[in-house]
Amino acid sequence: MKTVVALALTLAPAAAFMAQAPARASVQAQESKDDLAGLAKELNPVIGFWDPLGCLNFDFWGLGNEGTIGYLRHAEIKHGRVAMAGFLGYLVQSTDFVSGPHKILPFKGYEPGLTPPEQWDAIPLVGKLQIFTLIGMLESYGEILPVHYTKGGKPGYYPPIKGNRPELVLNLYDPFGFFEAKTEEEKAKGLVKEINNGRLAMLGLFSVLSEAAAPGSVPVLEGVIPPYSGNVMIPFEGSFSFFG
Repeated sequence: MKTVVALALTLAPAAAFMAQAPARASVQAQESKDDLAGLAKELNPVIGFWDPLGCLNFDFWGLGNEGTIGYLRHAEIKHGRVAMAGFLGYLVQSTDFVSGPHKILPFKGYEPGLTPPEQWDAIPLVGKLQIFTLIGMLESYGEILPVHYTKGGKPGYYPPIKGNRPELVLNLYDPFGFFEAKTEEEKAKGLVKEINNGRLAMLGLFSVLSEAAAPGSVPVLEGVIPPYSGNVMIPFEGSFSFFG
């Protein structure tokens, strides 16, 4: 719990994204650099528009400049959502509720007292492959769009996983219908908050991982995040057996 409290105080603004569920974008992906310059002012009036690598001038895979902008916009929103889940997950996995002793083991290979990166290492290879398979399925489904985000679709939009099958009763994108009554203007404002929260979460997640891998690299977290001797960039390190 000391880890959780310290992280929450150190990165207090990150708590803001807990109240912000993903909002569907109202801005079309067919945007120009001028449109993004305006959006940048909304996101951060102090920094404003900043593209030091000139990414908005690129042409990925023959998509054209506007298609490339749509790709980059969608990628940032999606990565921000993953980072928000990952940062909160790191906090939760640092508590005794997850890392403490359990009467019933939550998964094969579980050991109490492990840090979040060590918990991942303890999962057998077959379990890790199941996780990556599910991620791949969700990624593939996310590309089945009425209008693709590189062709004028809405960046950040995820199609609802819902249909006539009884087990698919919830829309994964908006399972509780929070956004059904929202106007496009409200969704656009929510998206601005989500992008900022996602950026903060990416910094927060990399901060805890960096401090774990190289103690002292993030001074404000020194002594708060337990060290990790493995390599966070090699997710299958030491996992060469389906039964280990």
